[in-house]
Amino acid sequence: MYIIFFIVVALFAGLIYLLRSAIKRQNKKISFVEYAVIIGYILSLAISGVGLLTHSSQYHEAVDPVDGACYLPFGGKHALSLFIYFVAFNVAVMAIWIKGRKIPPIPLVLALIILMIGSIISIFVLTQVSYHDTSTLSIYVGNEGTFYFIFTPLFCFCFGIGFIWKIIRQERETSLHRTYRNPILNKINILLSSKLDYPLWALILLVPVFLVVTTILILFGQDSDSMAKVFTETTTWAFSQKMHPPILDHRGHYLCTVAAKGDPTVVKPLRLGKRHGNTIIVNRQLLVANAFEEILSDLSPVLHRYVRSFYDRYGYNISTRINSVRASNLTYMMMKPLEYIFLFFLYTLYIEPEKKIAKQYA
Repeated sequence: MYIIFFIVVALFAGLIYLLRSAIKRQNKKISFVEYAVIIGYILSLAISGVGLLTHSSQYHEAVDPVDGACYLPFGGKHALSLFIYFVAFNVAVMAIWIKGRKIPPIPLVLALIILMIGSIISIFVLTQVSYHDTSTLSIYVGNEGTFYFIFTPLFCFCFGIGFIWKIIRQERETSLHRTYRNPILNKINILLSSKLDYPLWALILLVPVFLVVTTILILFGQDSDSMAKVFTETTTWAFSQKMHPPILDHRGHYLCTVAAKGDPTVVKPLRLGKRHGNTIIVNRQLLVANAFEEILSDLSPVLHRYVRSFYDRYGYNISTRINSVRASNLTYMMMKPLEYIFLFFLYTLYIEPEKKIAKQYA
């Protein structure tokens, strides 16, 4: 999970460095609108990077949704194909943005081909991440995956169409203002200007170049249909054709341990309750804490997931060390200030807070 995130960060740190170096060499002046677009694109990449922290599991892996774990919208080893095209697309965008039509013919045609392929891929990526069905995971995970991943393909699609149109416009203007003494050459020039020249060649060569790139990717271990499998060998997303394993049984609330192992006169167990089908002993402190967790989940699912993940990481370790009545009693007393804070929020936000508390683990 973190490896993927660091790869993305390193990639775009490199792209930003190359962009800065290229701008310096070309002495290109950047407008306010261009600055705004660049900042927006970098922010979209950052948001996608954050999304990868929680949406990093492959379809065949069992996850614990309570910890915020979810599935990657792009499948396994096939993601390399998507990654290669993504890098090539960004290089083509930077080249045409900085130099426009002032690129040798063959690199210009190749850049236009990459922009066309990238624009088509962006449509598929946009469709893939626009629908995220988490109904098979649990109530803890929402459709926030769409928010994380939708902005980058939107930017890429706009870049692709925008820069292709830029070259078309520049090519037409150049051809229309170019004249030859020879009438035959002049007619050919007019014909080329009407057919848009370089973009037309890019369209003609689109499929051959795609086949060549696919062949190269096969040599690196990719399948011939990796660009299809990268979307279909996933789960919970729009093009997904795989089903994930049953979700993991959550490790539980470590305050359950306190309620079960403490001195009844101190921790004050109230009744039995149900958690993921298991019978547990609950006390008021546990009920209040769980009711507050519901508040947090309702107000901000994203914040709740991170808080829950932190709590599970350290709370579970604490619960394994609560092996005596004295340790349970001590933990109960240490949690008292937080219990009162939770109660404050419950009595502030709910008309009938005691009903909210009483229904926990019913």
